[in-house]
Amino acid sequence: MRKIIISASLLGLMMSCNTPKTMVKNESTTTQQLPQTDNTLLVESKLPYGAPDFKQIKDEDYLPAMREAMRLQTTRVNEIAAQSEEPTFENTVLALEKSGKEMDQVGNVFYAMTSAHTNDVLKDAQEKLAPLSSEHYDNIYLNDALFKRVKTVYENRNQLQGEDLKLTEEYYKSFIQAGANLTEAQKTELKAMNSQLAELQTSFNQTLLKANNASKIIIKDKSKLKGLSENEMEALKNEDGTYTISILNTTQQPLLSSLENRELRQQIFETSWNRTNGGAHNTNDLIVRIAQLRAQKAALLGFDNYAQWSLVNTMVKTPETVNEFFAGMIPATREKGAAEAADIVAMMEKDGIKGDLQPWDWSYYAEKVRKAKYDLDESQIKPYFEINRVLEDGVFYAATKLYGITFKERKDIPTYHPDVVVYEVFDKDGSPLALFYGDYFARESKRGGAWMSNFVTQSHLYDTKPVIYNVCNYQKPAAGQPALISYDDVETMFHEFGHALHGLFADQKYPTLSGTAVARDFVEYPSQANEHWALEQEVLSNYARHYKTGETIPQELIRKIKNASTFNQGFSLTEVMGAADLDMNWHDKSVAEANQISDPNAFEKSALTKDNLWDAHIPPRYRSSYFAHIFGGGYAAGYYSYLWTEMLAADTGAWFDENGGLKRELGDRYREMILSKGNTMDYKEMYKAFRGEDPSPEHMIQARGLK
Repeated sequence: MRKIIISASLLGLMMSCNTPKTMVKNESTTTQQLPQTDNTLLVESKLPYGAPDFKQIKDEDYLPAMREAMRLQTTRVNEIAAQSEEPTFENTVLALEKSGKEMDQVGNVFYAMTSAHTNDVLKDAQEKLAPLSSEHYDNIYLNDALFKRVKTVYENRNQLQGEDLKLTEEYYKSFIQAGANLTEAQKTELKAMNSQLAELQTSFNQTLLKANNASKIIIKDKSKLKGLSENEMEALKNEDGTYTISILNTTQQPLLSSLENRELRQQIFETSWNRTNGGAHNTNDLIVRIAQLRAQKAALLGFDNYAQWSLVNTMVKTPETVNEFFAGMIPATREKGAAEAADIVAMMEKDGIKGDLQPWDWSYYAEKVRKAKYDLDESQIKPYFEINRVLEDGVFYAATKLYGITFKERKDIPTYHPDVVVYEVFDKDGSPLALFYGDYFARESKRGGAWMSNFVTQSHLYDTKPVIYNVCNYQKPAAGQPALISYDDVETMFHEFGHALHGLFADQKYPTLSGTAVARDFVEYPSQANEHWALEQEVLSNYARHYKTGETIPQELIRKIKNASTFNQGFSLTEVMGAADLDMNWHDKSVAEANQISDPNAFEKSALTKDNLWDAHIPPRYRSSYFAHIFGGGYAAGYYSYLWTEMLAADTGAWFDENGGLKRELGDRYREMILSKGNTMDYKEMYKAFRGEDPSPEHMIQARGLK
């Protein structure tokens, strides 16, 4: 059974699901509790690993399947609550864990499709299901009789151990955090809030997708694209001879680093910046209302603000810890950003550009500064980063060296889109371990960003092995052309596969505790740690080969990449910290303070200025009006986790380096003590047991070049 905080995240941003898809008959299941339908989504898949059979699944199947899954879980939950037997782990907590297997079986696939390959039918289903799902989980977690049984098991938890104990603690905390101790009147009020929030978040996601798709820039004059390679231009070309530039879901856009035409750069930036700020796809009213409702919900649950409520079960525990973490980095970050701005202004003057530095100038002139300082040109690098070679000879190669796992492409497994590739993963002893799907190219049916999740989650309870997917948004090349990606894209591929490893190596009995079912400020740790291997000499030499000649990337170019690794980090940290700071400012407000927010634009500037992160040259990575992580997904009051886990990752990378680097025994230790643990122990204790000491920010600060 998925915890309420996880189910809410599935309404938008996806990182991981934590329950199995494969049907398993429960000994206590009655005929009434079996699916009353032959819907493909509700029957056991006959494919390897229980993978979803996309040849059989129809778009129209999802809505009725989800409704039937809700009915089944409701029936089982009511039976658990109505029992006359004394509450035990088996008849209460374990029964709850088993009650929602169809919800997860269907939901894992449904929410994957609404993010990676949606359409009007799925959007309509998503809109209808948002309030139903909210009501469904409220009816479980605000059920008095059910909570009393869970509480009894929790109070007698000294009789439990291992995962049984941890699962009981997790369910009890979830009930408390969901409002199980509220009065009936308060529960009614909370249910209404949750329903409204579900609807608002769905509206936000759908409005944002429409805005992104409507923000395309059509170029008729090819000369305006000067600075792009012929292959890049060809990838943008339409059948009528025009060129289309699509807007991705970040503030800065990739093409801004290459395009010479300053007016076009300004047009791209302003289109990105204003896509949801007024006009037909305005989200400002939505985000204000979401923030206000979240503040009201937190107050009802006994917290000063939403951030306090959200961080209870995380590694940092409190908003104050996050603010202290930020405060320790902001001065050095701002100082480095100012120095970088001075270099860029000097380059602009050298180029004959008069006037102030603008946000649409930064990426373009930063690239010029990088070339001048490090003699490094992105166009020099891309020919060595062909996407399939990066995946198989880089990402997979590093995993094989560290963990002994191997990969075999499977062309017989149905996929939801022709671009998706599938690999079977084998463990170090050659036994079958998992399936891995890779979906790497951008398209209109896919939301922006990159993510990982499960179609099937590992669980000894159900004897299921993981079926995992990675999704990215790389520019698809023109037909017949190689898919060459930037080094940033290479790091993203390693990053997302770090999440995949966290799921692949899961070794839990209960799906609620399995793999990536951990706190937000821990789940990004394995992914960022895996980026460490992208520039490791042996790995890099194996995958970075020229797509035409097969020549290994020259050592001189590697040296330049490494020397430039701390370049522009003032900019990078300022835009990421700006977004994280906005997130905390939206969610650390009392009800009275939240109700005073009426103009998101003014609020943004005021909040960032207060915290010394407002910079006209460096806008936040996500403007509030298109900040899908926090207003459409599960990262509300949690975007800081990318920086927090970067600290853990840098510290872990230093540990590997100190002990010999790319060595199997080190990988095995990391797998055993971190990647395979799931949510089975305290995160700080887990990390300290692995590292031998508490994490230090020192290695992150050095890696970012702040010293």
